[in-house]
Amino acid sequence: MLVMVNKQANVMWIRTLILCGYLLLAASTAARPSTPPLKRKPNIIFILTDDLGYGDLGVLYQNSRQSTGKPNLHTPHLDNMARQGMLLTRHYVPAPVCAPSRASLMLGVHQGHANIRNNQFDKALADNHTIASVLKQAGYATALVGKWGLQGLQGDSPQTWEAYPTKRGFDYFLGYVRHRDGHNHYPAHQARERPPVELYHGQEEISRKLQGVYTADLFTATAKRWITTQNQTRKEQPFFLYLAYDTPHASLQVPAKAYPQGGGLKGGMQWIGQDGRYINTVSENIDSYIHPDYASKPWPDEQKRHATMVRRIDDGIGDLMQLLKDLKIDQETLVVFTSDNGPHTESYGYGPYQPTFFDSYGSMDGIKRDVWEGGIRVPLIARWPGHIGAGRGDDTPSGFHDWLPTLAELAAVPAPANTDGVSLLPTLSGKGKQPASTVYIEYQVSGKTPVFEEFLPAHRGQAHGEMQVIYQDGYKGIRVNLKSSQDDFQIYDTRVDAQERKNLAGSSPYFQRLQERMKDRVLQLRRPDTSAVRPYDRDLMPALGQIRATKQGVSYRVYEDTSPWTPLTASLRKGPIKSGVSEGLNVGILTPDKGMVIEFQGLLAVPEDGEYTFALQTDQGAVMRLHEATILDAGRQIRSGHSLSATVRLAKGMHPVSLVYASGLTKVPTLTVRWSGPGFGAKPLALYQNPTGSVSN
Repeated sequence: MLVMVNKQANVMWIRTLILCGYLLLAASTAARPSTPPLKRKPNIIFILTDDLGYGDLGVLYQNSRQSTGKPNLHTPHLDNMARQGMLLTRHYVPAPVCAPSRASLMLGVHQGHANIRNNQFDKALADNHTIASVLKQAGYATALVGKWGLQGLQGDSPQTWEAYPTKRGFDYFLGYVRHRDGHNHYPAHQARERPPVELYHGQEEISRKLQGVYTADLFTATAKRWITTQNQTRKEQPFFLYLAYDTPHASLQVPAKAYPQGGGLKGGMQWIGQDGRYINTVSENIDSYIHPDYASKPWPDEQKRHATMVRRIDDGIGDLMQLLKDLKIDQETLVVFTSDNGPHTESYGYGPYQPTFFDSYGSMDGIKRDVWEGGIRVPLIARWPGHIGAGRGDDTPSGFHDWLPTLAELAAVPAPANTDGVSLLPTLSGKGKQPASTVYIEYQVSGKTPVFEEFLPAHRGQAHGEMQVIYQDGYKGIRVNLKSSQDDFQIYDTRVDAQERKNLAGSSPYFQRLQERMKDRVLQLRRPDTSAVRPYDRDLMPALGQIRATKQGVSYRVYEDTSPWTPLTASLRKGPIKSGVSEGLNVGILTPDKGMVIEFQGLLAVPEDGEYTFALQTDQGAVMRLHEATILDAGRQIRSGHSLSATVRLAKGMHPVSLVYASGLTKVPTLTVRWSGPGFGAKPLALYQNPTGSVSN
């Protein structure tokens, strides 16, 4: 049978799509982990700050302001961490506000697949793989200290919140549950525009015990205590600590006293745990301390407060680094430091705060809720002595959802097949070839980009509305206030043009082709969400270009693996034990009673534009994608006999399909995929082999 699909396209574009879109079997082999397994799984500390701008760090921007005599922040400990580790200088959040940003980080998926989008604060994080659950399964002790905000809108206690941290993979939790509670950094006290708030330790609400406690100090002290306890009682067990500071966001509240002398095991911030004396910086004179480096400066009070808040985080980082050295686990611990989005403009009663005083966005335009670089590019420092070379930097685009597969590789387990990320270990270690990251952002909010004098005239006052960003071939495509999927992207080379001055769209035949590729790709890598409706949700997913497919059949590769979930085959350390072509999605070729994984790849011939429904029935785990979009996700397994279904709007033509099935130790592997569409009822999914013939206009 000959299937011919006609669509005007450039030959280079088609070939690129073929290579990237459905010849993933060869790509997965090339992307297989290239570093040998570690003798010991490393400890992992992931530090996330709240609304800290890229330009707030000395090493990234503030030190250059100091040399010109401008007001500047000092971050000596973070600067030292960067000297001892590595900077990723084009690292991106999945959305320019906290809830969706943190959700994508935890789930390992971009905003085209996350269940929390836009400004859906406190919505329950999907009951799927998280960084914590993956690492816990890999044998890690897991802890969250700090801000959560992903617990669910229903309920009012750890027992009734659907997605309380201990229900999403964390063994230990101390911190704020609700997003709004994190706006007051003295939970037991009335703030200028915030009442006392709740803070939880495990199953207990403890705010009544926190008189005089500043949360940045509490979180540092708690982190130190938990790490120390782990080291003393379970020394052989690796740990994962997610330390999520609630500052310098929201109320511009400052500590009650100077940071304690010393640091590490015996000095610095210390946990006491007594009611009314929970940590060693408790004081009745709350919200009063300004760091001496700033106290005598002729600066507005709100700017001194911001500077002090940033410095307090910096002091906490130095304290933690000293603790690792004192415990002699410095070289066994990866520490990552970053922020959840660009700088904010809120003060909650502490004066007319603006990030312009320190240029917290660095040399870029944009702040929190913008998708210009200043709103989405965040500081990223990774330190791991002996494994990450000191003083290195890398400007390859990467994103938050890359951390789940990165940490899974370090934990010696495969990444779940539903992840949109890639392991960043080749970049961090300097060994092996780094697969390209999918940097994709979608976000909607009212308002406009601030009219800051430092911003380009074209960016000042730009309406937000629906916004979208895609990185393709290293170039950034950005659409703001978009109304249609056919609206053009502005295209920038942010490696050399961080302020986004020169729009390259339409400037050459290459950028004309890139424009069309970007428009198609953003429809091929995402799924609509009824809770966050977009103007392009009902657009047809574009097909590939002109492709002749002459043979029915599907390529497959079989792997031996007993992962507890359906794995991303590119993350498996061992290659396939066999490969070939089958007539359909035939799992009968798997050996019963032996943990095995099979990945199918083929082309689906869609006969006409329209709405198509896919239904999957399996006894074990399976994940199916069309192009890069996850259509069916049963990766955490479903009960035998139950099925999943999804409806997709597809353009006429050839669409690449990939499906990963994990058999576990089942005696009789079972997998059925059926589809229906205009003019035909449910029938088995029939695919065509990858083309080996010509590709023409």
